Amino acid sequence: MASSVPSRRQEKGRGHLLDMNAPRTIVQDPEKDARDLAQVQRWVMSVLAVTTILHLVVGLVVAAVMLDDAPTSSKVGLNVIAGVFGSFAVAAFCAIHGRRVLSPWLVLGVLPTLVGLWLTFG
Repeated sequence: MASSVPSRRQEKGRGHLLDMNAPRTIVQDPEKDARDLAQVQRWVMSVLAVTTILHLVVGLVVAAVMLDDAPTSSKVGLNVIAGVFGSFAVAAFCAIHGRRVLSPWLVLGVLPTLVGLWLTFG
């Protein structure tokens, strides 16, 4: 009767991934590893910073939309503050990546204000 479980290979050197008789030669460049690690750290930090700030922005826009009996100036003010923080998010991204903070990309931060005003009064 044949077994349904395959037996382990008994060939020499095939039982594991590391062959002690033929080690791989790995050329390591510690400077390249350090550069790669720094790049990954920059991306992780910028993603964390931007998503944290954008959560605040979304909260401000939601607050502006949900205010029922508040004056119009309060709703507009919350949306403008959301846009300012949106610009902070873009500036933080640029600063972390070593780019110029004052750039045309800051206009992208005004997008939450426009979307918030559209949702609030549209």
